Amino acid sequence: MPETTPFDKTETLAWLRRISGDLATATIKRLEETLPWYAEMPPARRSAVGLVAQAGITSFIQWYDEPNSTPWIAADIFAAAPRELLRSVSLQQTLQLIRVTVEVTEERVAGRGEHLREAILLYSREVAFAAADVYARAAEARGLWDARLEALVVDSILTGEADEELPSRIAALGWHGHGEVSVLVGTTPPQFDIDQLRRTARKLGVDVLVGVQGSRLVLVIGRAEASGRSDDTPTDLPFLDIANRLEPGFGSGHLVLGPTVPALVDAGQSARAALAGFAVARAWRNAPRPVEADDLLPERALAGDPLAKQTLVERIYRPLQAHSADLVTTLWSYLDNGRSLEATARELFVHPNTVRYRLKRVSDVIGWDATGAREALILQTALILGSIGTDATRRRTAATRRPAH
Repeated sequence: MPETTPFDKTETLAWLRRISGDLATATIKRLEETLPWYAEMPPARRSAVGLVAQAGITSFIQWYDEPNSTPWIAADIFAAAPRELLRSVSLQQTLQLIRVTVEVTEERVAGRGEHLREAILLYSREVAFAAADVYARAAEARGLWDARLEALVVDSILTGEADEELPSRIAALGWHGHGEVSVLVGTTPPQFDIDQLRRTARKLGVDVLVGVQGSRLVLVIGRAEASGRSDDTPTDLPFLDIANRLEPGFGSGHLVLGPTVPALVDAGQSARAALAGFAVARAWRNAPRPVEADDLLPERALAGDPLAKQTLVERIYRPLQAHSADLVTTLWSYLDNGRSLEATARELFVHPNTVRYRLKRVSDVIGWDATGAREALILQTALILGSIGTDATRRRTAATRRPAH
């Protein structure tokens, strides 16, 4: 900054102090005229912004008096505003505020010498850098807080320990999901790019909660609200298709998708199935990537997963039993005879076409096709579990009816 004589500087400082109130008033008026976002603010926030502008003018005068004192900027200016102002005024709006303040000040000091104008420009540059630093620190702190909160939410979902605070925590994270949710479990890649994963999710029209638990990576996937979608965002893709698109963001190894549940508060059900499937996925030698947890029901049941056992019985054995005893008998015989139509027909004393018809009815009733090797394993496991459960129920019933001696 060009040097000025002590007399000039003393005189200029006195003049600046006299007009500081007028500068603040003129600045507020210019803000209302040129910045629509400022005019639309609630009165309390407009007042806080006005305090920042006033502090900036006062701080400039102090700096102009002692230009070698550097801690003034962020401490003096941004300390004048309440903490929540950082969350309601963006960095771009703050820079607009600085620009308007500088413009008003430059207009008012025109003719007072080039040295004063240069001082204003230098000061405004430093304030802009200070503002960027303040917002960067706030964003970093917010990011760390969000990451910890997100990890807590995902952990609550995985453990099934959701409480009444879970919805508020989810809202604090800015969750845009609505309706159906599914949980995807895989391995964490060596170089995990969480931002790329979130960008991919947004393009697919979903929101995600991310949990990194050592070598395990967990995504809670929810369909995003329509208001947050772009025009080219696909509408309601099946979760398996979404998992396929997100697959590159995971490390090598198995990738398991839990069943779809109605809402985020029910995500624990999907998470339990996905985690159980992930634990046994290696037992299916040709498991696809990603694989649905319900396609691993036999392995999960053999590992002792009670949810898998219940699912197999309720979705396969009981519907077939309720529909027709002939379907259960035919399916048992077909699977016991190595999926041979002729052998099944001979055992049941029916025509092979009758066996075909009954197997088609089985597929219509429960959605699984017994003629496929993998689905045959699922169906046979369900029949075994259902039979065990039925025999146990009969024994309990007989015991309760036995007369006491």
